[in-house]
Amino acid sequence: MTTSSASDFGASYVARGFELAFQKGVRRYALIPLLINIVLFSIAIAAVFHYTTLWVADFMTWLPAWLYWLEVILWPLIIVAVLLLFAMTFTSVANIIASPFNSLLAEKVEARLTGIPAPDTGLTGLIKDIPRTLGREFQKIIYFLPRSLGFFLLLLFLPVIGQVLWLLWGGWMMTIQYADYAFDNHKVPFRDMRQSLYQHQGKSLTFGVVVAFLASVPIINLLMIPIAVCGSTAMWVDHMRSNHIR
Repeated sequence: MTTSSASDFGASYVARGFELAFQKGVRRYALIPLLINIVLFSIAIAAVFHYTTLWVADFMTWLPAWLYWLEVILWPLIIVAVLLLFAMTFTSVANIIASPFNSLLAEKVEARLTGIPAPDTGLTGLIKDIPRTLGREFQKIIYFLPRSLGFFLLLLFLPVIGQVLWLLWGGWMMTIQYADYAFDNHKVPFRDMRQSLYQHQGKSLTFGVVVAFLASVPIINLLMIPIAVCGSTAMWVDHMRSNHIR
């Protein structure tokens, strides 16, 4: 198991993911998720620029007169929240499409970090795993949707606190989304995966919040799927793998 002092802060795994994603022997496995992300986020960026200003202006009209003094604080929070909403929506679509390739990428990154060769199942193995990886993606969606609705209502009706809770929830979703590939490669149940991440909630949440923020930044977000997969896999190897692999 590899460790480092920088790894004590979960956000450092975003930088580590960037380093890993473009290393020789790994970057070819990052290419397909990267291309899928570029296509979908190009569409998302166009939608964001068209709708964000309109939605923010509409939201501000709902604000009671006695809360107008919060406008300076709310504008940046709402803009970030709307950007994050778009980012999470398009990220979910991209990850459903790219899930088999994300799992393969996580497998190769883990092999590089542990020195234990990944099983060479070839194209046949990749195709065989598609039903399982897609099923896991829909399991995540089922977990995300009702909770996202609750946090979205808080976003709309609870000024400042609602926006902060929405951002934290977005970070937690991003952590689950990307960390799950390494867990699923070892057939760790979804519930056990969530519990393991919760036991390392400081690392998990700081990683996810940074990923969520970067996923809402145009241009940078184009790179985020393979970087997040690589970074979260490194976090799994450093802090969680030993609890699940005997």
